[in-house]
Amino acid sequence: MASVDEIVTLNIRGANLLAMRRAVEALESIDYVLVDAWTIPGIKIPQRGIIRGDLSVKSIAAASIIAKVTRDRIMRQLAQEFPEYGFDIHKGYATKRHRTAIALYGSCPHHRLQFLSSQPL
Repeated sequence: MASVDEIVTLNIRGANLLAMRRAVEALESIDYVLVDAWTIPGIKIPQRGIIRGDLSVKSIAAASIIAKVTRDRIMRQLAQEFPEYGFDIHKGYATKRHRTAIALYGSCPHHRLQFLSSQPL
């Protein structure tokens, strides 16, 4: 994972690459890394980025599903802490309902303020 501060500092792509590097480094036994589209800077393990890899490589597709399910679980947990935002419904995407909740209640520590300022209400 990457924090809101890391996303703001590195941008979303940089934060994604950081999170991927952390995931790879947390594995104990790994010979080769397959990545959807990109390669991960800073890892010493051989790797290959495959364009649209989630469509052609089962392990990349599985990793994508695991990431989505994990993010959805985190959003449901945030919904318990911050029910006014409806994280369990929109999963953090800038839907009209989400933007309206931010306009009504302000932001919480999990919102990226730079992203919010670029989204019309």
